[in-house]
Amino acid sequence: MKTIAALQAAVTATPFDGEPSDTELDAIEAEMPAILADVALLDAQIMTIDRTPTELDERRIRRARRRVLAARRDLANLSAASTHATVSGGAA
Repeated sequence: MKTIAALQAAVTATPFDGEPSDTELDAIEAEMPAILADVALLDAQIMTIDRTPTELDERRIRRARRRVLAARRDLANLSAASTHATVSGGAA
C-alpha cells in the first residue's frame, strides 16, 4: 500500500505563497484600462435597471460601450505587438 506522504512532495513541489507574481501583476496592469472600461459600462447599465433609460442614459451606455471596445482593441494590439516582437528574428 502506497502512502500519500510519499507522493506529497511531487504534488506540492512549489508552495503557493498567496501573492501574485511580478508577471501576473504586469498582466493585470496592462489589462486595467479594459477592466475599468467594463466597470464603467456596468455602472451605466446598472443605473437604468429599475427605470426606463432616458436619452442621456442611452448616450452614456453607448459611450461606455465604445470605451470598452477601444480598450479591448488597444489591449489586443498591445499583446499582438509583444508577440510579434518576440517572434521576429526567425529564419529569413
